Amino acid sequence: MPTSPAQATAGRRGRPGYDQQTVLTIAVDVFNRHGYEATSMGVLAENLGISKSAIYHHVPSKGDLLRLALDHALGGLEAVLTQAEATSGPADARLEFVLRGTIAVLTDRLPFVTLLLRLRGNTEVEREALERRRTFDHQVAALVDAARAEGSLRGDIDPRTTTRLLFGTINSLVEWYKPGGTLTADKLADDVITMVFNGLHRP
Repeated sequence: MPTSPAQATAGRRGRPGYDQQTVLTIAVDVFNRHGYEATSMGVLAENLGISKSAIYHHVPSKGDLLRLALDHALGGLEAVLTQAEATSGPADARLEFVLRGTIAVLTDRLPFVTLLLRLRGNTEVEREALERRRTFDHQVAALVDAARAEGSLRGDIDPRTTTRLLFGTINSLVEWYKPGGTLTADKLADDVITMVFNGLHRP
């Protein structure tokens, strides 16, 4: 699991002893604070407390840092869909499992998922990541459709509205959820699932 920026920098500023994961963790924090396009290698070097040449020891370019970060976010999300609980059983149970897994990835890899959700598609790396994200979204939407077809979800709400509200609710967590607070990741998932399914299950 990636360390936090504070952990990564504690006692190490100005020293060249970083590994790639530490560089990546701090880079993601800087990308989220300043924006990917506005962040130069010089800005990254300043935040790391090392020279630009030391960064190049770990990655060839800023784009490679972005690719690694997005792979970390997307890999976690995509892995949820490969679990047995996501591929067999009633559609509403599979949907609940995938939503809980998505929330778990989001809370565990919050800075990385935040970066993913803020992409604008201005580079090839971003466009590839956005395509992977669309594929993930479509698979979740297919579960919503399957649950509606099985009769476990109410059918009087437009399916596109249902899907957009699901994604909107979960994606909004990156804007306000703070790990380490009184609201644990498990309780957050319970609350989201309760709210979603109490509104979607047939009365």
